[in-house]
Amino acid sequence: MLSTYFRTASLAFAAALCLAPALVAQSAQTDQEQQPQGQFEEKVDVQEVLLDVLVTDRQGNVIVGLDKNDFQVLEDGKPVELTGIAFYSNRRLVQASDELTKRGVTADQVPEDRYFVLFFVDSPLMSQQLDAGRRAREWVKTGLLPNDWVAVASFDSKLKVHEDFTRDRKALDQAIVDAVKGKEDDGNWPSRIKEGTGPSLRAGLPRGEDLRDKTVSVYDAVRLVADATGSITGRKNLLLFTNGFPSKTNTFGQYLPDERRYPGMSRALNDSNVAVYPIDLSPAGTENVLSDSMNQLADDTGGRYFYNFTNFTTPLEQIASENSGYYLLSYRSEKPAGATGFQEVSVKTTNPEFRIRARKGYDYGS
Repeated sequence: MLSTYFRTASLAFAAALCLAPALVAQSAQTDQEQQPQGQFEEKVDVQEVLLDVLVTDRQGNVIVGLDKNDFQVLEDGKPVELTGIAFYSNRRLVQASDELTKRGVTADQVPEDRYFVLFFVDSPLMSQQLDAGRRAREWVKTGLLPNDWVAVASFDSKLKVHEDFTRDRKALDQAIVDAVKGKEDDGNWPSRIKEGTGPSLRAGLPRGEDLRDKTVSVYDAVRLVADATGSITGRKNLLLFTNGFPSKTNTFGQYLPDERRYPGMSRALNDSNVAVYPIDLSPAGTENVLSDSMNQLADDTGGRYFYNFTNFTTPLEQIASENSGYYLLSYRSEKPAGATGFQEVSVKTTNPEFRIRARKGYDYGS
């Protein structure tokens, strides 16, 4: 899982770690009189890129105790030098591990909270959707930890928020019932937005009828949910119960993402550090022609596509398990001043037995 927080900083203090928005910095230039005739300095933007990476074994257990030498990060196929590594976990026992201390890995106490959005996309397979809702309710009742925040949303012809981020299991139970049934919500009016009581999904969404008007497709809905979580520090996990995204194929029958909507959605998810876990509503043993769309979305955002399982409890438990800890890697990246674009990144470990979940890159420039 690779999430890409980044910020630009001047070379004088680029080593400082923070999750603040990007600040434009250009290399300092001495007075013209002090420089030899005809020489000048190229202006560059320096970013400190922060990538959070999930490392598990084949059974999905989080690997603890890795250091900088255990990772290789590549930009355009070229290795970059890591400037820092920290291990974040919701488990205090892991955070206090002597193994981490011996290997020089910081076990940070800050992001103990975990964030999940249960998102139900209207499906013609109502029996599967009802079963998914039932299992999700069981998971909320027995599988959540005290430091977990959960929000519930759905989409049919518009985005509906049935419950903002909360730890109230009773409220979440009712919200899941409403989401599965496609019940109308009360709209995202200012009076419904909570203040000062924890993270909020509603606070970052359009108000009132604007929410309906701006979410005419599932791509729009997912993109706006991602944008709404951008101010929440840490990894967010979008559990997407769906049959897949509308898509096209080429003459060879290969999946083609929607060129108008997919890039914006994917970029918003990456910018806001949201990993998508599509959970296929198709019955086990059946072929879903839209599976490629869900697999790409998971791959691009550092999530995982779940399909062909016999019980919806399986993906829910595995998602919770593999999100019990992650590594935050940092390094500096230089780009020409004023340039913008998307930088592809790949992350590997020196142990081929480990499994990596990491995003495909990050946006740079304004």
